[in-house]
Amino acid sequence: MMSNLKSKLQKTVLLTLTAIMLLTSVCVADDVPYVTYNYDYWKNIVYTPAAYIPDGKIEGTSILDEEGNSIGAFKSPADVYLASDENIYIVDSGNHRIVVLSGEDYSYVAVIDGFTNENGEWETFTEPQGICRSDDPNGNIYIADSGNNRVVILDDNYELVHIIQNPEQGDNVLEDGFIFAPQKVIVDYAERLYVISKNTEEGIMIFNTDHQFEAFYGQIPVVVTTWQRIWYHLSTREQKDRQTLRISTEYNGLDVDPNGFIYASYLDENGLQAVMRLNPKGNDVIKKGVNQNIGGDIDILETNSYSGKSTAVDVVYRDNGIYSFLDSKRGRIFTYDHEGNLLYIFGGLGAQEGCFKSPVAIEQNTNGQIMVADLVQNVVLLFRATEYGALINTAVGLRFDGDEELAVPLWEEVLKLDANFELAYVGLGKSYLSAGENEKAMDYLEKGMSRQYYSIAYRRYRNEFLVENLEWMLTALVVLVVAGFAVTKYRNRKKYRDDSADTLE
Repeated sequence: MMSNLKSKLQKTVLLTLTAIMLLTSVCVADDVPYVTYNYDYWKNIVYTPAAYIPDGKIEGTSILDEEGNSIGAFKSPADVYLASDENIYIVDSGNHRIVVLSGEDYSYVAVIDGFTNENGEWETFTEPQGICRSDDPNGNIYIADSGNNRVVILDDNYELVHIIQNPEQGDNVLEDGFIFAPQKVIVDYAERLYVISKNTEEGIMIFNTDHQFEAFYGQIPVVVTTWQRIWYHLSTREQKDRQTLRISTEYNGLDVDPNGFIYASYLDENGLQAVMRLNPKGNDVIKKGVNQNIGGDIDILETNSYSGKSTAVDVVYRDNGIYSFLDSKRGRIFTYDHEGNLLYIFGGLGAQEGCFKSPVAIEQNTNGQIMVADLVQNVVLLFRATEYGALINTAVGLRFDGDEELAVPLWEEVLKLDANFELAYVGLGKSYLSAGENEKAMDYLEKGMSRQYYSIAYRRYRNEFLVENLEWMLTALVVLVVAGFAVTKYRNRKKYRDDSADTLE
């Protein structure tokens, strides 16, 4: 039964591989309006095929309502969200509305520009910034109505459920004069609401199922340099009063995975980490890969506005442990696997079709397309996977599920397209390691610069060599010992005879 299951899985992988090759294409630099690259083990830039290419855009003017009229151009779209009902929600901030589209063909579903309050009066939104929807089929919609300092909760008929405004909590958690200015929202499987409030450095705000504020969550630690500590201790009392030794920063993007872990993007001054993966206790449990860097570009030394570290503005959890964050400084999208390995980079700023001017939000739709809201172009740009990107996504998914062997043909195809992709070598090496082909595994793991698994393969290969050759090695040892004994005995006898002859003389 297990062999039949394995055979079916292998056929599935082969069919997937065939479909990828038929439905996607490999693009060289001339086919895309941006440079695509990655970083190797030594942190050098390695140019790669494009993993994703432009695939059109969503414009408000092209969306027709039920009467066939255009809903009008977007104005400063601030967020885009794929809900569990497979509809896409676009926060059209400048027009103070939410545009709901079908996830299949981006056709019109609804425009939410207000609601009827408890007094029967019509209320509108003011520059909303974020949106999410609970996973329940009849789930609630949460809108960060930033201009009105509130979170508006509507049901699936767009009727008012509750308004969160001026949250209160005991034990002096909220300081006097605290201003609630929600920017981004996300809700987990337990209906807990997570809110990023502007100018709030204590962390993400958590609201329970009764919509009551409970606590701050996942405060961002800031590493204080040795020089800052020395300066602080050498400062006068007045100088110390004007400075803070440890200052936190604030998040700017949210998403949640199926297990309830929160992915939150933020601006890291050191450029080493742009995303946190927060467990229920608010602790960061994200893995940072071999280079200990999940912060985007490693080192940009240009002297213009593009210099410096990446500026993360949003994050999306995709599937199989894969997540991407959006960099507004250079318009890049960085994608990592669950182990913190950088998979690919695509996107760029510019005036060409498919480039960004001011990217602010990222999402993945049901078709696997990447969607990015551009604040200045007033559109949502779309990107689709090439053969190269699709192969990596599928192989990483199999690896995430523990199916290293089934990922082998996919990694082999990746290497045909990009011989410098180190993770493919590691994937192949781990597969051979699992199959007991340790010498072959060592070769691939060395090319993939995986010291951890190379050490395991080497140790197993050494033990295997000893076991396979122990008999003849012991035989050789015995022969050498016996031979040594015989030579020693011969020499002693010869010396005895020589000494006896000398005595007789």
